[in-house]
Amino acid sequence: MKMKNYLSIDIGGTEIKYAQIDQAGNIIEKGKVSTPDNKADFLVAVDKIVKKYTDRIKGLAVCAPGKIEGTKIRFGGAIPYLDGIDFGEIYQDKDYPVTVLNDGKASILAENWLGSLKGETNCAALTLGTGVGGGIIVNGHLLQGSHYQAGELSFMIVDLTHPEKMQGSVGNLCSAVNFVKHVNQKTGYSEINDGIHAFEEIKNGNEGAIKIFNDYCLNIAALILNMNTVVDINKVAIGGGISAQPILLSGINQAYDKLVGKMNSIIGQTLVKPKIVAAKFRNDSNLYGALYNLLLTVDNETDY
Repeated sequence: MKMKNYLSIDIGGTEIKYAQIDQAGNIIEKGKVSTPDNKADFLVAVDKIVKKYTDRIKGLAVCAPGKIEGTKIRFGGAIPYLDGIDFGEIYQDKDYPVTVLNDGKASILAENWLGSLKGETNCAALTLGTGVGGGIIVNGHLLQGSHYQAGELSFMIVDLTHPEKMQGSVGNLCSAVNFVKHVNQKTGYSEINDGIHAFEEIKNGNEGAIKIFNDYCLNIAALILNMNTVVDINKVAIGGGISAQPILLSGINQAYDKLVGKMNSIIGQTLVKPKIVAAKFRNDSNLYGALYNLLLTVDNETDY
């Protein structure tokens, strides 16, 4: 008889990713399907995945956008129809545990378990995508908050000259998608979502692209600084597709040093700069983080 493992499901706006993973974090099998545009088809798609593995697993770990209350999704972010879906209730007849976690929190758990934040007790993870996914660990505990909404960094308003319609929000100003679009529009490139081309323009010295890049890095640096004033973190992992570009990490570090150097030297003299590093996991981070949340819940070793 084969040993049973776990099924981890990552619900995204474009794709539903899934993987059969063992307790050590080894992916045995994985796949993905397109995310349907309605609730009924979505539930059918997820159920098809679960049924495929249900006899081979001893736990189901889910992560999704939105605020998570127990195993229920509230306000599903970019997928509004997720609101009210309770996977614990749907699969209550199964003889294995079911857990659900916010995707930003899943990202930091993945990094803290097996990634670049391993062993850190005060740290944060930022996932740069359409918005900014966030997860924060303080004194060894994942911040959830009174309403399970700690780490919703996209909703921070940082530019009060444009406070309306999320224009001055972190979700807009630190969006990797918006950054790539701005560079490609500035350089007259028709494929506005092509991140590879955007970074090629920056590396090739296009002044307009470099200006947009420097402003973007400064916005990320300011976000890290603002977080650090509240929770005093030791390390920050930068994730998302664009984190594969080495110049992003160096750009953010340079922007942070500039921000707390000549621009605001008293801050640099008072606050210790957190280490800003690349996240180890990118596309699979939420799968790992969702599983780790399940393992922590089942083992009951921590009050994450």
